[in-house]
Amino acid sequence: MGTGHEIERKFLVSAIPDNPGTGTRILQGYLPLTSEEIELRIRRKGDETVLTVKRGHGLDRGEQEVAISAEAFETLWPLTEGRRIEKTRYELPHGDAKIELDEFGGELEGLLVAEVEFDSRQASELFEEAEWLGRDVTDDPAYGNRTLAERGRPG
Repeated sequence: MGTGHEIERKFLVSAIPDNPGTGTRILQGYLPLTSEEIELRIRRKGDETVLTVKRGHGLDRGEQEVAISAEAFETLWPLTEGRRIEKTRYELPHGDAKIELDEFGGELEGLLVAEVEFDSRQASELFEEAEWLGRDVTDDPAYGNRTLAERGRPG
């Protein structure tokens, strides 16, 4: 299920574009770890439940993802207390890319962040941004999902 690697850029967005389609609700929680370089996350996206391990920060990161049962998710969920996010994800085609626009809820209500995954660093550099994408925050750790879950909205 997991890729072993992800190359991803992240952008702030000021408003949802017209006709984003139907979004998918995501609940995401982070298990406590003492490492800043590794994150361990559980996620429910629609009916799918997964456990993901990510290593590193910024554009190019290690990633391993495995499917887990709904029961395993429910067992682990209480361990993420105080380190959770909820969001609705819209998937928007843009040229050869797919932009995943996350509209956060709960404590992060109103925050809009778009992510675009690429097959290579070169593809990420050649990406022509949609006009509605705002500031590139790929290298700003304050906008990482784990940081948002643990510390809330930046600034």
